[in-house]
Amino acid sequence: MSTTETDDGKTVALYWDFENLHASLCEEHFGEGAYGKADSRFKAQEPLIDVQAVVELASSFGPIAINRAYCNWQFFGRYRDALLQAAVELIQLFPPGGSAKNGADIKLCLDATEDIGRFEHIGTVVIVGGDSDFMPVAQKIKAAGRTLVGLGTRRSTNRHWAKSCHEFRYYENLVDRPSREEHADAASDDKKDAASEANVPAEILKRAVKLLAETKGDPWVNKGSIWHMIKRLDPTFDPKDHGYPNFPAMVKALEDVVEVKKGDSDQIVRVRA
Repeated sequence: MSTTETDDGKTVALYWDFENLHASLCEEHFGEGAYGKADSRFKAQEPLIDVQAVVELASSFGPIAINRAYCNWQFFGRYRDALLQAAVELIQLFPPGGSAKNGADIKLCLDATEDIGRFEHIGTVVIVGGDSDFMPVAQKIKAAGRTLVGLGTRRSTNRHWAKSCHEFRYYENLVDRPSREEHADAASDDKKDAASEANVPAEILKRAVKLLAETKGDPWVNKGSIWHMIKRLDPTFDPKDHGYPNFPAMVKALEDVVEVKKGDSDQIVRVRA
């Protein structure tokens, strides 16, 4: 099995109503109506979304085949690095006429419907957004026999949309660490980055096990599935770059991070408390 395949060969399609999520976080940070003001909305936006956290969630369901975000990108250039690192395909949507609405939800729904019709390998569709406008496409996705996962903020997600998904995750539960964009002091960042680099194997191993455990609903996960999860999180990761001859040796060396025991058909692993 290659590092880009799952046991059933199914892939993930990830669609972002990017401005929807950003606006929700903006209002959580700065108060009700903060994003809707013209002097706030039509200017360069400060990054608030942890892009990598959302991509990691989608990766826990399988290898990502489509990663597409819809937005009027002219005000979101400060997300550039995070979006490039996550290999997000950007769909530019200008508001028609004097309207402030860019129609991202409509375009997203049309594309998702078309994609599941064209690509049989798509097994899971992840939609980032909280609008009730996504309810019709939810019915299409489920009727096509695909799994639908929604993601949005607690404050701004329509409960009927959330209930129409097979599974719904709240953004607040994904983010347990500051995003890269939130670090302001450059000197402090350098120190943090150096420390982070030294802990890369431990951190990526923990993230992979936690994501698999959350998806499975059991803290113990098969050791054989962890390496594929790591390669979804970071296709460039190589244990040899960090002084380990291979992945099993890395897991063995990080026994203070994870616990390993014999399972029915494979070793099973969980993150240590």
